Amino acid sequence: MSEQTTDVIIIGSGPAGYTAAIYLGRAGYRPVVIAGALTPGGQLVNTTEVENFPGFPDGIMGPDLMDAMRKQAERFGAEIVYDDVVSADVQGDSKHVVLDGGDTYTARAVIVATGSQVRKLGVPGEAEYSGRGVSYCATCDGFFFRGKPIVVVGGGDSALTEADFLSRFGSSVTVIHRRDTFRASRILVDRAEKNPKIDFRMNAVVERVNGDDESGAHSVMIRDTVTGDTTEIPANGVFVAIGHTPATEFLHGALQLDEHGYITVDGASTRTSVPGVFAAGDVVDGVYRQAISAAGMGCRAALDAQAYLTEQA
Repeated sequence: MSEQTTDVIIIGSGPAGYTAAIYLGRAGYRPVVIAGALTPGGQLVNTTEVENFPGFPDGIMGPDLMDAMRKQAERFGAEIVYDDVVSADVQGDSKHVVLDGGDTYTARAVIVATGSQVRKLGVPGEAEYSGRGVSYCATCDGFFFRGKPIVVVGGGDSALTEADFLSRFGSSVTVIHRRDTFRASRILVDRAEKNPKIDFRMNAVVERVNGDDESGAHSVMIRDTVTGDTTEIPANGVFVAIGHTPATEFLHGALQLDEHGYITVDGASTRTSVPGVFAAGDVVDGVYRQAISAAGMGCRAALDAQAYLTEQA
């Protein structure tokens, strides 16, 4: 166990965290990135080909993109620590972060870029065909299912927005919802109901994702929650849209959150409810959740943190 003092602690190592580290490192600060013990690099390390990140006309593998960002951050002096934060005392001028291994880091500013975790179905075949038919991002993966049958699981605004978007690509889109009414906004429900390519299976839950090693997912087995009957629905694309959970547990209520658990910030800035603490990426953004928007917010967090440190000097 050790204690270390630095200028800025960045908690999280996705596009937001690494971008913040690049900017702060170039500005002459000594950012320490607490990258996580199991999945440094955020959700992109579990993503195959990324085709919509600017600068890569032929696409890039998610892990390769995050590895390049990490190396760039290290080039400018960032220290990467592969451990998890278990507690954070962010009140006062000195912020203290305790890691799972027992080490403690102290800094004058903290950037929280821990992202959010997708809520999963937890059914057989979901993990096996993740990235090979099962997806959690329509914007990222819809293009791959052009002319193929698609299902969307969920009944909120995200699910119906994704269903409408995916109808541009799929031969058909079937929305599977466990209740008999939607939680989504009326305007989104009306739009989906008027879309000739979208069908609905209400009072139904996914029991299993079927597929094979060669082609990936090819269907889902659903169960009617009223009758108990099971039906197999063709689906090369299975988009799960049942929500996200922001990774804020380690804060133990230290920062103000909105009703959905996302960290609230001051207007277009990344300033949180605690001076000297900034937040960026999917832990703030419950709408866009894109690598490029997270990276942009990481830049803003670095500049906000730099301004704060200059004022405190």
